[in-house]
Amino acid sequence: MTAPTRDPDLPGSADAVRDPGSFRDPGGFVYRRDGRLYRQVGPLAIDDWQRFVASGLADRLIAAGRLIGHVEVGLEAAASPDARAVISPEEIPFISYPYEWTFHELQDAALLTLDIQAEALRDGWSLRDASAYNIQFRDGRPILIDSLSFEPYEAGRPWVAYRQFCEQFLAPLALMASRDVRLARLLRADPDGVPLDLAKRLLPWRSRLNFGLLAHIHLHANAQRQHAAADDDGKAATSARLDRRRLEALVANLRSTTAGLRWNPGSTEWSDYAANTSYSERATAHKLALVAELSGRVPGDSAIDLGANTGRYSRIVADSGKRVLAFDIDPAAADANYVALRTEGRGDILPLVLDLANPSPGAGWESEERRPLLARARADLVIALALVHHLAISRNVPFELLTELFARLGPWTIVEFVPKEDPMVRRLLATRRDVFPAYDIDHFRAAVEARFAIEAETAIEDSPRTLFLLRRRSAPGG
Repeated sequence: MTAPTRDPDLPGSADAVRDPGSFRDPGGFVYRRDGRLYRQVGPLAIDDWQRFVASGLADRLIAAGRLIGHVEVGLEAAASPDARAVISPEEIPFISYPYEWTFHELQDAALLTLDIQAEALRDGWSLRDASAYNIQFRDGRPILIDSLSFEPYEAGRPWVAYRQFCEQFLAPLALMASRDVRLARLLRADPDGVPLDLAKRLLPWRSRLNFGLLAHIHLHANAQRQHAAADDDGKAATSARLDRRRLEALVANLRSTTAGLRWNPGSTEWSDYAANTSYSERATAHKLALVAELSGRVPGDSAIDLGANTGRYSRIVADSGKRVLAFDIDPAAADANYVALRTEGRGDILPLVLDLANPSPGAGWESEERRPLLARARADLVIALALVHHLAISRNVPFELLTELFARLGPWTIVEFVPKEDPMVRRLLATRRDVFPAYDIDHFRAAVEARFAIEAETAIEDSPRTLFLLRRRSAPGG
């Protein structure tokens, strides 16, 4: 690696604040001081770290966009006296978690992990863990953010992260592809992944005809059970030997198995929504122009699109110079968006799966290791198009709570109001009693004015819908 750059802007005397999700690695931890991100390397990891930095592998992975870059700083920046080195990693704009990813996002993250492991083995290194939480998305592509994940390869030693890869990547992907994509929620239930014995029971019998799934899930689960019942203090598992050639073949087979998984969602309720709305061509053109004009009026460089579907309006907002988090409840719509963005080579939009009425909670140790989604999501602009009626009528969310959510997420909001006479609302009410007497534009306007000033209110041509541009007030009613 090139000589580390010493940072001229060392932090002041403010206390270091450790990241609550960075405590499992005994070699180092992540913290902030004066708003800046640091990582401390401790006594257990310093030798491996210095050898890794000098090896040339780190340089190549960073240059290829596979590993997060960093700047080395002095020990003056350390959070505790046992520090042996301190780095300041490049920051990721938004931290997301595997249970919020689409099928192809999780698959791409898995393939990146295996590609890094394969390259590391060729250079005499190995990944000591294969946690899906070590991967984030930067500029639309996965990247490894754990710089301390590398250890020297030890001849004959099995890959210590093999089980972790299977539980956090392969098992959930196999379940999503062959059973139901909603089984990705198992990752939210257990931060350590999907236990292989559970995956074995949930997978269809035909999965045994896939040699990779047979070996890495079914037989792997059997071996785990046998070792657990052997009462050998783990000696059978730790005494297994695997030379480099066989280890490289294992990684290659894991890659072909992972890459070979296919999910065909077909047509879901919302995956083709953008092409099958109640809008006429004239109304669509006017709405597209309005969103472009209004988003261009909003200062800042970030946006959250709530209910992004396949990303038509996310792209318009991104074209105004903003990076967009594109949330949608439908995994097929969000995945179609990700695949299209990947093909287009766009890195300014990140699709994620989100049920706004049931967002990702805090999880892990003391429910703080993984932060709630709504504690992570902040932006200059919030987009809520064709969304309010679904939440207000289908999920019984009052206008006042929606307004508070918009105000919490950002200072500006573009929101669409869809009245009862709209065909989409009539469809929602067709199978249930109308118990929403306050669902009208006057009550909606009153609710938003408690937290926002209405900067623009425009009827969409050839449509009963209205688009609002809202600016958050400094305090309720202020």
